[in-house]
Amino acid sequence: MPRVPIYMPQLGESIAEATIREIGIAAGDDVKADQEIFQVETDKAMMGVTTPASGAVLEVVAALDESYAVGATLAYLEVTEEEIQRAGLSKTGETGPVQPMPDAPSQGPSETDADPRDESETAGVHFAVNEQDMIAGGPDERPEVKPTIEGLPVPASATGATYLSPRMKARMEELGLNAADLAGVAGSGAGGRVTIEDFEKFIREIEKNKTTEASPMRIAVADSMRRSWSRPLATVGVPVVLDEVIAHRRQQDPKPGIALYAIRALAVALAENTAIAGRLVGERIVHPAAIDIGFAVEVDDGVLVPVMRAVDGKKLGELVESYDQLVQKARKRKLPPEARGAGIATVTNFGTFGIVWATPIPLPEQNLVLGLGAGTKVPHWDPETESFFPKTEAQLTLSFDHRILDGGAAGRLLQRIGDLLQKPETL
Repeated sequence: MPRVPIYMPQLGESIAEATIREIGIAAGDDVKADQEIFQVETDKAMMGVTTPASGAVLEVVAALDESYAVGATLAYLEVTEEEIQRAGLSKTGETGPVQPMPDAPSQGPSETDADPRDESETAGVHFAVNEQDMIAGGPDERPEVKPTIEGLPVPASATGATYLSPRMKARMEELGLNAADLAGVAGSGAGGRVTIEDFEKFIREIEKNKTTEASPMRIAVADSMRRSWSRPLATVGVPVVLDEVIAHRRQQDPKPGIALYAIRALAVALAENTAIAGRLVGERIVHPAAIDIGFAVEVDDGVLVPVMRAVDGKKLGELVESYDQLVQKARKRKLPPEARGAGIATVTNFGTFGIVWATPIPLPEQNLVLGLGAGTKVPHWDPETESFFPKTEAQLTLSFDHRILDGGAAGRLLQRIGDLLQKPETL
């Protein structure tokens, strides 16, 4: 008699796999059509898997507490010819698997058709499936993600861990992992989803490689950036001439750092419109109570962000000493309590590393980060003399939460900061 496979069904639009929690059959049992034989758990609820037809259980291939992708084979039934006809299944061989029969065509075949089923089975069907693409066979024959571009470390079409089963969540919690750690895992489940088997294989492969313990600082930075990336972020940039800032700096004692000019200019611009530094909470934009600006300082294996308070209310000369002290204390990881905690924006001078342009990521509690690139000599056209002459120019970038700002507002903020930097004596 024909053998009928029982597949893991599509239990919901977003369900990619489910975990077997109860098995209600054993080899040799007689079952009826639509009899519940498995209890499975998804990320939404406990659900049942039923039989497609009446018959006898030939084999149970699913294991308790194992997760299976949609379309994976869970068991096999032996059914009669009469039951195949009653249940609407079409026989593909005396011992091979059977599939549900398609609906009968609305019109009969023409007299010239050699096989009336060649065209009618797919007529009017939006998504036709070839026989070789069907999921059939034993439990190891599960959907696989095929690379669309050869040579990549993971298949280009892999979607990663967008769905996590309850079992996988528990296992990840046990190992101290999160979804971001699975970004490089190519899933073999339906739609390229990562299954528990993919996850365990990933862990085994890691154990074969050389590893070093991440420092607490690196873990803290990684967690901060992961939380930051949960928002829609964007970056815009404009060139800014630094000749006026450089000339002004030469006349100062003590000399302000270039980044301090940017900090002060940003504070003045934000004080003129505090909404652009606000945070979106529900349906309201919460304006900041004070213009507190942080700045990035590289330390061993990470970055610290000391915060200067009420920068809009202090002149540039008043900030130099406290800025220099905070830089030194940050490098020693001895920031005072008043310099810790959240500001409303951060300034990062990535130009000190020779970087011209970058897209820094705002901290989770902020929606703005201003970046200053390396200054370079570039030719500028003088319409009066009709000739080029050199000027020191740097790229100013602004990364922002796109829920708060659009490109136009971000561009206007950058232009305002650039204008202020052309008049450093006013800072």
